[in-house]
Amino acid sequence: MPLPRLVPAPTHLSPLPGRFTFDARTALRVSPGADPAARLLRTLLGPATGLPLPAHPDGSVVLAVDSALTGLGEEGYGLTVGAEAILLRAAHPRGLLSGVQTLRQLLPVEALGDEPARGVEWSVPCVQITDTPRFPWRGSMLDVARRFRPVSYLHRYVDLLALHKLNVLHLHLTDDQGWRMPVAALPRLTEVGGVPHGGAYTRAELTGLVTYAAERGVTVVPEIEMPGHVRAALAAYPELGNHPGRTYDVWDRWGVCDTILGVHDEALDFCRTVLDEVMDVFPSSYVHIGGEECPTTEWHTSASALRRAAEEGLAGPDALHGWFMERIGRHLLDAGRQPLSWTENGADLPPYFTVMPWRDSDHGRVAVQRGHRVVMAPHRTTYLDYPQSTSPSEPPGQAGEVVDLRTVHGNDPAPAEWSPEESARVLGSQAQLWTEYVPTAAHAEYLTFPRLCALAEVVWTGRHDWPGFQERLRHHRTRLDALGVPRRLSPVSVPT
Repeated sequence: MPLPRLVPAPTHLSPLPGRFTFDARTALRVSPGADPAARLLRTLLGPATGLPLPAHPDGSVVLAVDSALTGLGEEGYGLTVGAEAILLRAAHPRGLLSGVQTLRQLLPVEALGDEPARGVEWSVPCVQITDTPRFPWRGSMLDVARRFRPVSYLHRYVDLLALHKLNVLHLHLTDDQGWRMPVAALPRLTEVGGVPHGGAYTRAELTGLVTYAAERGVTVVPEIEMPGHVRAALAAYPELGNHPGRTYDVWDRWGVCDTILGVHDEALDFCRTVLDEVMDVFPSSYVHIGGEECPTTEWHTSASALRRAAEEGLAGPDALHGWFMERIGRHLLDAGRQPLSWTENGADLPPYFTVMPWRDSDHGRVAVQRGHRVVMAPHRTTYLDYPQSTSPSEPPGQAGEVVDLRTVHGNDPAPAEWSPEESARVLGSQAQLWTEYVPTAAHAEYLTFPRLCALAEVVWTGRHDWPGFQERLRHHRTRLDALGVPRRLSPVSVPT
């Protein structure tokens, strides 16, 4: 009996004889705590199938939260599909959301569409599945600072993540080229800093996104860059910089800008004001504050920076970076949040920071040994702005590397040679899509998929079965087709 071709692969899957068919009489039996999963199932299946799936005490599709199922953890689930009934169980409501996505993949691909599909039998194969993720952090970073994407697209992106059991949308909201997060006390941030390359979100759009994502088991983690990558903020409020009287424009180039925040009280108060609003909008326990690629040249010539370094007894202006990150990190800790930052190996950050090492696995191991919890983000296996191949038809991308599908599949957030203690400090991994070379939503999806499918496989299953993944991906590609994810780009989608 052929196994269903699911991505990511379940931890344990056994085929059973027969099929279960959803029809107009199919009802849901919903236990206490399972209502969010029932709503999600109706929301996702309704447009294509037209099935109402009402609640009924004798429903043949049972959704149950059972806290005694401790072995399933927070996001695991058990799914039994019989010819007459379906039982989906989890220890926590989030586990049921994972199981709903598996049911979607078991159905015919037409179920993924957003228009009514006629003449399709909505049946699923009978199976026994027990499924738990290897890592708690399974994510994707989307850069909307360089290239703004409307909130409607972010909803679609969340749906694509959730289908693959990815549970973190890391939203890169600010950079030299744009500021997309509104701050009520600082309106010029979006009035000035949000103009190039798109626009800015409203507070209502962002709070709505957080709710939409949570309903699908996805947490939105905001990133506000500091003390570097802040040219858009300085264009709005130049007094936050290092040279009084200087004015700035929002940067219209790519790369690393050498204008950074000052370290005087007004600049620190600005950061706290911004982060307080961020924490009010985003309930995520993690708040990303950038931290990397911060040239300190301006601090060497700034009177206030030199004075601050002397007052704090620092070795020199370069040491202000660690001093700054400590001050901002403590502000987040005092508010009950966990500071998160990019790093090479963690040496530039207090050990209580959770870090994203972007160089390679060895740098990540150094960060772990320093006491950091890490989310692995090595650029050679997780940066999706790199081209997928050397083909002349491949659109321009970040120079220097080719990150193909197998390379992403080979990403191992906690390699076998690491000690159990080291591996225990690895939260997981995520892909990054920086958007300097990504002018359209279609281009973003072309770069993201199917490479993100490979990362989802690794962080959920922990297995590296390349032939098996390839075989399952061939069918999964038809699901992406049904969702309108492009296999290739038309010439108008390629940046000039």
